[in-house]
Parts: sequence; structure tokens; C-alpha cells
Amino acid sequence: MTLRIVQWTTGNVGQRSVRAAVAHPDVELVGCYAWSPDKVGRDVGDLCGIDPVGVIATDDVDALLALQPDCVVYNPQWQSPDELVRILEAGVNVVSTAAFVNGRGLGPDRDRIADACQRGGSSMFGTGISPGWIELMGIASASICDRIDKVTIHEASDTTLYDSPTTELPAGFGRPIDDPELPGMAAKGTAVFGEAVAMLADALGIELDDIVCEAEYAQTTEDLVMDSWTIPAGHVAGVAASWQGRIGDRTVVELTVRWKKGTTLEPDWQIQEGHVIQIDGRPSVKTTLEYLPPPDFEATTFADFMVLGMIMTAMPAINAIPAVVAAPPGIVTYNDLPLVLPKGLVSGV
Repeated sequence: MTLRIVQWTTGNVGQRSVRAAVAHPDVELVGCYAWSPDKVGRDVGDLCGIDPVGVIATDDVDALLALQPDCVVYNPQWQSPDELVRILEAGVNVVSTAAFVNGRGLGPDRDRIADACQRGGSSMFGTGISPGWIELMGIASASICDRIDKVTIHEASDTTLYDSPTTELPAGFGRPIDDPELPGMAAKGTAVFGEAVAMLADALGIELDDIVCEAEYAQTTEDLVMDSWTIPAGHVAGVAASWQGRIGDRTVVELTVRWKKGTTLEPDWQIQEGHVIQIDGRPSVKTTLEYLPPPDFEATTFADFMVLGMIMTAMPAINAIPAVVAAPPGIVTYNDLPLVLPKGLVSGV
């Protein structure tokens, strides 16, 4: 059965979603929401760097919902609970990459989203590369153990060339190193990782007493000049956050991120790019994940290489569409879905 989808925005991740949807034999792109006025009225293929696809981008939400799509692929930079409620209560399922795992960090807005699912008979699912898919890998890694003491997932990256101040400033980048608001900023800017801790705890069948965030910062000792912004000396150019799920005083689930910029960091954080999944138990399992370009990949700029990151963010949501459409109404996570399969993606077939 071909599933009809509406693409929500055509930014970096949305463009990869569109390309995947157009190439997928089981998905039909029937509509596209344009956030920017200059994109309204243009063919989606033109917006995404491919041949015209015969779908014109619009900002008319009522018209898009009137298409009665099976699913919206929701890829804005920031989520809007109002948008999600409107889509879900119209009976349209959502797969999202916009900082959503189970909605635990949204407070009353989570209840609004859950209620909209029930009114519309729809499902809401959030994923991405991290958090999202990487937690699924953690669950799979722990599945060979007969005793699990702790699950830890480390993420580390040098983000010097990742020029996105709108997403990095909220976590503390660019603030004075002695700014008293920094710990709270790290917790707020990485809150979706707390949702992922809760999802892992659900997969383990445990009830946590608390989920807390502990933060560290590093400063640049020289002005760090990037394409669109500068971090002055003495300001934050390294952010680390550890989200910990605790039972009593024991941490049983820990998700950490460590992001650094430049070569003049103090302290001088040494990192291993990628993800490391550590299951302490019987047996203990350590999985190191690296993300590499294929032999035929052509890139001359960092922006070209960033395409891989956008693909890895978009595809977990695209591949989950059939399972989410088939799921019962409500907010669903990987714990509620059957194994999400990468069907229709083998080259030359």
C-alpha cells in the first residue's frame, strides 16, 4: 500500500526527507508546507535540488490537511505544539525530527499533543539520529545480556564548522564562562536527551526516581571566528551535558553529549567523534559507531559533508512511517513499534 505524505518544511533535513520520499516505492509525496514566504508557490523538487515533482509548496495548512495524507513528515528546526495539535487532531499521523522523543520535557503541551492524538485517532512519533535511532541501538545492544547494570551512550563531536548559532546558543555556546545561567541553559538546550533517558528506562522495564542533568563547559582562549558568528575569548566554546536516570543514588541510564569548537579550548577536551554505546552487565557490551562517506561520495566543502548528517537525521523518520501509520492512537516511541525496517532502499533494485 502506498502511503500519502505531506512534507513539513524544506530546510536541510526536510530536503533529504523529500529526496527519500520521492525515491521510495511505498511513499507518495502529495503536499508540502513552506515556512518561508519565498518558497510558497515553488515546486518542491526545485526547493530540494532535484527535478520537479509536481507538488507545489504552500503555507495553507487547511489545504494540506484537506489532502487527507496518511502522515506528515515534520522537519522544522523547532517544534510547535500548536502545529502538532492541529495536524494530529485532523487525523494525520506525524513522524518528527524536531526534538521530540516522548514529549516528557514539554509539560502541559505533552498532554495537549496526546489529547489531539486521541481526538484524531492519530499517532505522534519522534526520532532522528540522536536522540532517537541511537537509543534503539542501545536497546538492541542490551538485548544479549542476562543482567544489565547500566546503559551509557556517549556522543562527541567537534562542531567548529557546524555553523548553526540558533541551535547552539540556547545550550550555552558563546556565553561568558562564568555566566551563572549556564547550567540551566545546558539542561534546557539539551532537554530532549532527558526524554530519551525515559524511553530507555521504559525499554528496560524500570521506573526511575529521578532524571537529572549535569553540565560542564570549556572556554576558548582566543576569539573563535566562524562564518556567521564569533565566540570571544573567555566565552563558552565547549558544552557537555550528562543526562542521568537514577534509582535512589544509582545511575542506571546515562546519555552524554560533548560538543567542542576550535583548537584553543580550556580545558583541552579530547574527544572520540561519533557514538559509543556501553552496556555494563553480563556480558558487558561496547559498541563504537563511526559515520563515513561511501566511496562514490563527492564533497568539496563542509556543507557538502553535512549532507550525511542530514540523511542520518531524516531517514529514521522516513523508515518509521509505515509502523507509525499502523500504530494505535497516541504518542509512540521505538518501544511501541515493531522493528523499523529499511525497505525500498537497496540501490539498483
